[in-house]
Amino acid sequence: MLRLRTLQAPVCGCRYVASMGEHHGWTTCPRCASRLERADGGLHCLACRSHYYANSAPTASALIEDDGGRLLLGRRAIEPFLGRWDTIGGFLHEGEDPLVGLRREVREETGLEIEPTGFLGTWIDCYGDGEAAISTLNLFWVARTTGGVLAAADDVSELAWFEPDALPGPDELAFTEIAGVLAAWRQFVASASREN
Repeated sequence: MLRLRTLQAPVCGCRYVASMGEHHGWTTCPRCASRLERADGGLHCLACRSHYYANSAPTASALIEDDGGRLLLGRRAIEPFLGRWDTIGGFLHEGEDPLVGLRREVREETGLEIEPTGFLGTWIDCYGDGEAAISTLNLFWVARTTGGVLAAADDVSELAWFEPDALPGPDELAFTEIAGVLAAWRQFVASASREN
C-alpha cells in the first residue's frame, strides 16, 4: 500500500537556466517552414500562427531502500555527468503515468521490480549545460524492491548500496538537485522512524 508522505522539498535552481533550451537553434516553423519569432516566452510563426513554448521535461526517479536502510545509487554511463552517482530513474514518455514510468526506468537501469512507499518531492533542474540544456521537472519517490535481479544496464555503468551516513559527496553526484534530494531522503527516513 502506497503511503503518501511529503516533505517541503526546496525547488533547486539550475546552474544555467536555459532560455528555451528545448527549442535551441530553432529558426523555422516545423509546420510550414516559415521564419520563427521569439516573443512572450515562446516561439511564434506569423505565417501559420503556430506557437511553441518550451516546457520542463518530466522525469521520475526512485530512492530505492533495502531492508537494512541502505540506498541504491547508479553511476552514470553517459553524459551529462558521466561517471557520477545518480538516483535511479529517467525521462517519462509522452502521456506516460509517472508511476508506470518510474517502474519502467528502474527495471531498465537495475533489473529490479519496485513498489513506491512514499512520494518524496519535486525538484527543478537542467539536463546538460549551456544554451541547449533543457529544464527538467523531477519527481522522486522512495521505494522498496519486490523482485528482479540487480544488474546495471541502460545508461548506468555501476550500482551500489550506500548507508545513509556514507552517501557520495556533492562533487561525486550528477545534477544540481541530487544533493538536496538525498538530504530530503535522510529527513524522510528520520521522520518515518519517529512515526514507528
